[in-house]
Amino acid sequence: MIRFIGPLGVAFVLVVSILFAALNGSQRITLNLGVTVLYGVPLTLVGFAGLFMGMVVMLVAGVRSDLRVRALLRQRLEDEDREERALIDRTQQDLFSQLPWEDGQDGDGDRNEIEIEIETGTEMESEMEDGE
Repeated sequence: MIRFIGPLGVAFVLVVSILFAALNGSQRITLNLGVTVLYGVPLTLVGFAGLFMGMVVMLVAGVRSDLRVRALLRQRLEDEDREERALIDRTQQDLFSQLPWEDGQDGDGDRNEIEIEIETGTEMESEMEDGE
C-alpha cells in the first residue's frame, strides 16, 4: 500500500491541475510583478508558472541540502580514516610471511635456480613411443 502513495500523489496533482485549467481557461487577471504590471494574463498560465517555480525552488533547495550532507559525510569518513590509521600497530607482523625457500634461497642462503624445461608436443610424442 505504501508504494502507491507516490504515484497517487502525482495523479492527484495532475487531476487538480487539469480541472483548474478546464474550469478557469477563460479567466484573465492583472498580474502586478512589482516592477511592471501585466494585464490580461490567463489564470491557468499564472497557476502553472507558480507550480513550476515551486518545483524549481524545491529542486535547488534539495541539491544544496544534498551537497551539504555529502560534505559532512565525506569529512566524517576522513576523520574515521585518520583515527584508524593512528590506531594501527606498526609492530605487527604479517600472518603469512614468506618462507625462506619461497624467496629463492635455501637454508644456506645460496640462491637456487630452478630450470623448467617446456616440452613441446613432438618431444612428448617421441617419449611416448619410446616408452611403449
